[in-house]
Amino acid sequence: MPYYLRFVDAFPTVQDLAKAPEEQVLKLWQGLGYYSRARNLHATAKIVANNFDGQFPNTYKELKSLKGVGDYTASAIASFCFDAPEPVVDGNVYRVLSRYFGVDIPINSTKGIKYFKELAREVMDSGNIRDYNQGIMEFGAVQCAPKKPYCLLCPLQESCIAVKDGKVSELPLKLNKTKVKNRYFNYVIPIDPENNTILEQRTGKGIWQNLYQFPLVESDKNLKTEELKLLIQGNGQLPEYESLSLYNNETIVHKLSHQHLHTKFWILKTSYILEEGTSWKKIGDFPVPVLIADFIKTFKI
Repeated sequence: MPYYLRFVDAFPTVQDLAKAPEEQVLKLWQGLGYYSRARNLHATAKIVANNFDGQFPNTYKELKSLKGVGDYTASAIASFCFDAPEPVVDGNVYRVLSRYFGVDIPINSTKGIKYFKELAREVMDSGNIRDYNQGIMEFGAVQCAPKKPYCLLCPLQESCIAVKDGKVSELPLKLNKTKVKNRYFNYVIPIDPENNTILEQRTGKGIWQNLYQFPLVESDKNLKTEELKLLIQGNGQLPEYESLSLYNNETIVHKLSHQHLHTKFWILKTSYILEEGTSWKKIGDFPVPVLIADFIKTFKI
């Protein structure tokens, strides 16, 4: 809630958000993770302000045209806000439909996504779509729960195929999850005599796009001091140093959806003045990943 209140205070209208610089949006979002959502929200504000005259679109097709809005979000907004006959299919709905109709198609397969969407549309209550969508999601969350569903007290028990066939615990089916990738991050924090450091902006399509970080050396394993020294020799981005020391003795494992970041922070003391550096006093002005923000809170120069 504090994030929400700060956000609407900074951007009271969609036009205000559309005109805001991306760095301000990312800074207000800092700590929530999934930064692509902040960028998508910002892009969508621009679309609404410029292409829809500031009026939020009210049809499923137009909602799908917004940046970051997929089938679930478009269906939810269309049905809840505008009473449009669109079925909402989330994890709870997948579970109810899969068990009740005895469907063993993986819910996260291309075939399954299409099949369950069509099935959801076939059985929905178009005349009372708001309550129906809310109801079936709540039913899946509370009654037809993932583990220990209340089948004995379920009003749909007699006609549920999964109960009849003894497959409640087997449904819904899912394809194997993406394997978690381990990555090894070494953040090198240069500190000069005037307490300046170096920040760089992440680019590309990877994690934390457009957020700021300290110079990063990624390796294929946890590094010792001498190993890192060899890697940063001749690094044009880092100055010559007087000392290099590990800040956190225990490796920090930062877990993302499909990645585990094994992270070490290294303090590099240099006698050279970092002319293009950032004053440590201003470092809090930059949007950074929560991993970096936590380090900044604890590190004392």
